[in-house]
Amino acid sequence: MWVVIERESKTVIGDIGFIGPPGEDNTVEIGYSVIPDRRGRGYATEAARAFVDWALRQPRIDSVVAGCDNKNVPSIRILEGIGFVRSSESVGQLRWRLETAHHDQG
Repeated sequence: MWVVIERESKTVIGDIGFIGPPGEDNTVEIGYSVIPDRRGRGYATEAARAFVDWALRQPRIDSVVAGCDNKNVPSIRILEGIGFVRSSESVGQLRWRLETAHHDQG
């Protein structure tokens, strides 16, 4: 888990990390959060983009997946904005995937 620090205030405002090690298919899942009073300022997008860029440069990672509630519009926009593609939906949860080949084109 890594922390997200607001540059101006040098305050921890969120976190981002892997939800477990890479699987046998070289896929890793990420999760992130930002404290409520700092949401909507682009921090989660910046952190997720940097984290995914780093992850997909690692030799054992071919794709990154993520999940979010199907009503979490901000998270949906973040994931779509950095190139994730919706892969499935189940019981109110959306699943997302970004693969190395797709990422390299964006």
